[in-house]
Amino acid sequence: MTRVDFYILKDTGETARPLFVCRLTERAFQQGHRVYINAESATQLLQLDDLLWSFRAGGFLPHAVYNGEDRGEQPILLGHNSEPQDSHDVLINLSSEVPPFFSRFNRVAELVGGNDTQRAEARERYRFYKDRGYPLNTHEIS
Repeated sequence: MTRVDFYILKDTGETARPLFVCRLTERAFQQGHRVYINAESATQLLQLDDLLWSFRAGGFLPHAVYNGEDRGEQPILLGHNSEPQDSHDVLINLSSEVPPFFSRFNRVAELVGGNDTQRAEARERYRFYKDRGYPLNTHEIS
């Protein structure tokens, strides 16, 4: 059964959430996981695409933008409004809604930003998973 982790970010700054996505993706990648990042918008997807190349000095995370076509064995894919066709074991969901394909993943990471709207949307997603019996974990990130 899919395990769902909610990461509640204390930092309300504009860059806190995208930088945490990069750190979480890097950690999963280093542990040998394949990651799919589900962006809220095309703008957010492009921002993350750029940031994954440059967030750590002297390194980058190998990734590709997924547009519905086969991307081979990319360990990290970023998508928006598209369901990945190949196998990944970690889904990082940045969308305000639960993606319909979430249960194909071993783990789902839900990132909760600092503003009231994002927190309210996260509570709805939490209820969705809880009502269906998924194992939930909450992590407060300072």
